Amino acid sequence: MRTLHIKLRRNLWTLREQGLAIALVIAAGVATFVMSLATLDSLRLTQQSVYASQHFASVFAELKRAPEVTADRLAEIPGVAQVATRVQAPVTVRVADFPDPVTGLMISVPDGRQPALNRLFLRAGQWPEAGRDDEVLLAEAFADAHGLVVGDRLAVVINGRYQRLRISGIALSPEYIYQIRPGELFPDFERFAVMWMNRSALGAAFGMEGAFNSVVLSLAPGQGTASVIEQVDALLAPWGGLGAHDREDQISHRYLEDELQQLSAMARFIPLVLIGVAAFLLNVVAARLIRTQREQIAVLKAFGYDSRTVALHYLMLVMVVVLLGSVAGVLLGVWLASGLASLYQDFFRFPWLEFRLRPSVAVAAVLIAGGATVLGTFSAVRAALKLPPAEAMRPAPPARYRRTVIERLGLQRLSQPSRMILRNLERQPVKAGLSMLGIAFAVSILMLTGFSRGAINHMVDVQYRLAQKQDVTVIFNEPVSWRAVHELRSLPGVQHAEAFRVVPGILRNGHRSYRGAVHGYRADSALFHVLDRDLQPLVLPEEGAVITDHLARLLDIRPGDTLYVSVQEGRRPTLAIPVAGLVTEYIGVGVYMQQPALERLLREGGSASGAFLAVDPTYLAALQQALEDRPTVAAISLRETLIRAFRDLMEDNILLFTLFSLFLAGTIAFAVVYNNARIAFAERNRELASLRVLGFTRAEITFILLGELVLLTLLALPLGFALGAGLCALMTIAMQTDLYRIPLVLTPATYAWAAAVVLGATLLSSLMIGRLLRRLDMVTALKGME
Repeated sequence: MRTLHIKLRRNLWTLREQGLAIALVIAAGVATFVMSLATLDSLRLTQQSVYASQHFASVFAELKRAPEVTADRLAEIPGVAQVATRVQAPVTVRVADFPDPVTGLMISVPDGRQPALNRLFLRAGQWPEAGRDDEVLLAEAFADAHGLVVGDRLAVVINGRYQRLRISGIALSPEYIYQIRPGELFPDFERFAVMWMNRSALGAAFGMEGAFNSVVLSLAPGQGTASVIEQVDALLAPWGGLGAHDREDQISHRYLEDELQQLSAMARFIPLVLIGVAAFLLNVVAARLIRTQREQIAVLKAFGYDSRTVALHYLMLVMVVVLLGSVAGVLLGVWLASGLASLYQDFFRFPWLEFRLRPSVAVAAVLIAGGATVLGTFSAVRAALKLPPAEAMRPAPPARYRRTVIERLGLQRLSQPSRMILRNLERQPVKAGLSMLGIAFAVSILMLTGFSRGAINHMVDVQYRLAQKQDVTVIFNEPVSWRAVHELRSLPGVQHAEAFRVVPGILRNGHRSYRGAVHGYRADSALFHVLDRDLQPLVLPEEGAVITDHLARLLDIRPGDTLYVSVQEGRRPTLAIPVAGLVTEYIGVGVYMQQPALERLLREGGSASGAFLAVDPTYLAALQQALEDRPTVAAISLRETLIRAFRDLMEDNILLFTLFSLFLAGTIAFAVVYNNARIAFAERNRELASLRVLGFTRAEITFILLGELVLLTLLALPLGFALGAGLCALMTIAMQTDLYRIPLVLTPATYAWAAAVVLGATLLSSLMIGRLLRRLDMVTALKGME
């Protein structure tokens, strides 16, 4: 065996550059696997730790106003372990030297102490002093966005009354790990603030002395939420209950769960593609190595080594490369996971982060990489098993030469080196096909890592350019009469105003249900459009509703069926709404109908939950000031501000992802192309040396070898584009959530990016192979067994 070990070391040294390139591909796949699962495990562990230590509630309910004694009746519900009532108030915040409107939410805490549920983590400062009405705790995300520290003051409008409040501390809450304004897709830390104030102070400011408008509950171990929610709704209905819900529908938790779900899909999809490419490369390398070493295999068998030992020798060669790549991948994955977990802190404001790498994850990564490559190289190794010594002693039979298609077509004007390239490809179609397939895999992975940015930009353009054309969206504290909207039309700079109605409810079809809302819009709306599949404005039906196709799948409902809606406000009726059609949307799910039809079902006059405004830009600042002073206005959002905030967020985080994708995909592209070039050189160095002896110049033999590589790359691009489109389609299916769906949008830039990186890898490989050609020793190359 010592002889085989020496041969193994020599083979590894001879193939060191090819082996290193393949090891890099394996490392990329293993690193992605370890990074994704380690980050996922760390976020899960942190989530569980924070929820447990901060006593995160299990059931949430909001209402108009209920006396404090109602809490005692809630505590008597079977299965309820603890009840915490509170006051919540929408506020407007004015930040010095920041012109954009800032909305916020003020939440009460017991005077001078922690709440029983949804406890706060104090990052800096101290708790508001009991009895003080001018101190607040400020959420860390908003404080960091504006550079606010303990002791600074904020101007806040609560219930139409202006107050200056001192920041006594910076805090984080398990309820706002993902701090996002309701109805939006991405967080905007600059324009949405969460604050906590003493209960007595906020109750007095909002007219809630001895009452509450929000309650959270924890449950006994093993207690289900359905029966508790039903009884909570029954108790709070007389007090304007808006419908209780469990943790699964709490917006922060829901966004976090969706992100973790997508991270899990990525951990199981992308690494397997990368490892599959590595297995394919190893199969090609092993097959060609065995083919070039057939005489050596014959000698080994002639000296008494059995077929199994010879096969094991070549399998060990493969496993050394796999082990090298796997170890490097695990180390790289741990480093990337720690960086990615820190990046997630910009989105998910955990008080702390508990990093964990389970040994089983590292072991699984190595086993998957090893198993995939062993399976991938099995056919090549089996060839070494079956090769009889007598046959192997003879050189491989020469290829049968015949007139090629090029020659039969009479295309003799091509230069002799060009004809040699075409002849070689035609006479070895399997080899050429495998080389093209390897390059196509590299193109497809580049498309997979590059399409997301174009898809997200398309989502934003559709949502904020085509569907929503308003300059300003105004949300009222509660439904108001249309007179409030008419008053908005009279404000300076308002060119057009349109009311809309949003009715929260539980959407049902049979045993399936979903907590959502019914949206009512004007049939002739100019500022908001529901779009059809061709992104054209859809005319809403006079009766019935259209719903998003994702919601239809969730509820298993089709056009012609009846959607039942248990309204969670007002008299809380149950509506029966015919489904007239389906629409495709990327953000959220919804039910859309004409506002008059919705009002008839609700048996109410003209009312509005908010308004869309078209505004003269020169009056925008004055309009913001006028709207902030209106006590009925809960929130103001500017369309261009939302788009700008999204762009800023993406610029901060896409750069890191782009650099990682470039490294990942560039490594794969280079490994594929370089291996093809290096193997072609190893197989043809004798032929190229012969051509040099016959008088071909160095430039001509370089053109023959590298011209074939470039031609294969160009031919592989269309196949790679097709494979990439398929992988991107699978990725969009795997990453669909209720909150948003990434569309399959492949822009010219996506294809150009993939092609540019692969062509760049081809150029770099050509330069490296060209260096070998310049050092080609004709005498040595022409020596060999005949």
